[in-house]
Amino acid sequence: MQVFAKAPQPGAVKTRLIPVLGEQAATELHCRLVKHALATAAIARIGPAEIWSTDASGNAFITACKRLLGVPVHLQPEGDLGTRMYAAIADGLTRAGHVLLIGTDIPAMTYGDLREARDALQDGADAVLGPVDDGGYWLIGLARPCEPLFRDIEWSTAAVLEQTRQRLRALGWRWHELAPKWDVDRPEDLSRMSADPRLAPMIADLLQAA
Repeated sequence: MQVFAKAPQPGAVKTRLIPVLGEQAATELHCRLVKHALATAAIARIGPAEIWSTDASGNAFITACKRLLGVPVHLQPEGDLGTRMYAAIADGLTRAGHVLLIGTDIPAMTYGDLREARDALQDGADAVLGPVDDGGYWLIGLARPCEPLFRDIEWSTAAVLEQTRQRLRALGWRWHELAPKWDVDRPEDLSRMSADPRLAPMIADLLQAA
């Protein structure tokens, strides 16, 4: 289980939420979402988790996650998102029969989602995707490396999921999709968190202070 997590630098994470929350609160929300992703991965008990970060050693938060949670930290390589994701997955597949890679912006993610993804790969699927309702995906799992799945994708657009599906069809691969989720990226997403009793505690104090 690989968790892609930006190092929490104020002004560089959750930038579209800064007008509502301010830099510090937006950074704190990012940290809480990272911890939520790591905790969910731990509860799922589907294998060792590791962080792939934009700062493997110099960021205090990432270092604390490594120390307190006992998870190894790897540095994301240079390149676009696809290059970095493929490098992480290819590395993981040298050590395991399948790999799940997740982002950290999906507060509604559950350990059941992660187990469903793991089970799909164990049952013979070549790949698994966790769609996001904006046209991307929050999870990808592979049973074997495949660089074309990550090459020349229009990252951070509504085309990502469908372009990935097209690649899977062209390969003749079998894949499984989880139920769609929503990510926290825009001010209106804060309202969605506040309206969900499970998620409201994660954001309530940050909104009160805004």
